[in-house]
Amino acid sequence: MVDKETHPPECFGQLDTVFPMGEEGVRTSPPECMKCRFAKSCLQAAMRSPEGLKLQEERVDNAYEYGLIGKLDRWSRKKLIRQEIRALKSKKKPK
Repeated sequence: MVDKETHPPECFGQLDTVFPMGEEGVRTSPPECMKCRFAKSCLQAAMRSPEGLKLQEERVDNAYEYGLIGKLDRWSRKKLIRQEIRALKSKKKPK
């Protein structure tokens, strides 16, 4: 990985690279990613991407399904996530 460079590697913030789905259906970060000096900021960027936000929305739905959060909390969290997704999409549109 990148040790002495000041620029992040090409895989920076790519959800399926830095937080892939494992064989058992659980997402985990590969050991080589965790050795990278950009690991924390990379995972944060991946989770703030549209794909990461959709993953967060799925987690909210799962928490509701298992009774860990209530209907109002689910609605509120999903509303915030969808607002973030819309904001990202509007930033990417050419002006």
